[in-house]
Amino acid sequence: MITSQLPLLHTLFPNIDDWGEMGQACIDTLLMLGGSLVLTVIIGLPLGVLLFLTGKGQLHAMPKLYGVLALVVNVLRSVPFIILMIVLMPLTYVLVGTKLGIRGAIPPLVIGAAPFFARLVETSLREVEQGVIEASQAMGATTWQIVRHVLLPEARASLWAGVTVTAVALVGYTAMGGAIGSGGLGDLAYRYGYLSYKSDYMVVTVLLLIVLVQILQMLGDRIVAHYSRR
Repeated sequence: MITSQLPLLHTLFPNIDDWGEMGQACIDTLLMLGGSLVLTVIIGLPLGVLLFLTGKGQLHAMPKLYGVLALVVNVLRSVPFIILMIVLMPLTYVLVGTKLGIRGAIPPLVIGAAPFFARLVETSLREVEQGVIEASQAMGATTWQIVRHVLLPEARASLWAGVTVTAVALVGYTAMGGAIGSGGLGDLAYRYGYLSYKSDYMVVTVLLLIVLVQILQMLGDRIVAHYSRR
């Protein structure tokens, strides 16, 4: 089926010589997205909870600790991702043994996205009604019990919306990483579309990225709608 469609693809995009390379770039992008998204949630969720708990007027208000955490988060969020990747190259090499490819892209992707997601988590938890938290405290619930059984369940729909927004942002980050050798669709767009002036590569990679973002947004919206009804 794919073979029969290749002549049509070649007619539409004559400058693309190897569709297998395009397919591998799609796989590489999905691997970078999947790996970095999982690690971003693992790191960003507890960081966001800690930001919430130590914030002013919250369960364990610690202004100094909150100020330090907020500063770190804001600094990492303010650095453009492509610059962050370059700055983190030595650390990336220490962590994964390479600065390039999928493995080399995941550490900066996580470091760039985790603070962003942490802020979304903090915002989601702030939307939980204070009365629910106070009622749990009055019943003798510990902080861990309140986080696990009250805050996270009550904010579940909003948290999934945050995961969706973060996933879409990571798609853009993976594309930017192609400019310094991270692989994936961004790498093809940069090497062939920009450096070699083959606009076909640029068009196809942009279309594929748009499709990927639309799929992620649709899935995220469905999950959010599901938990919003509960």
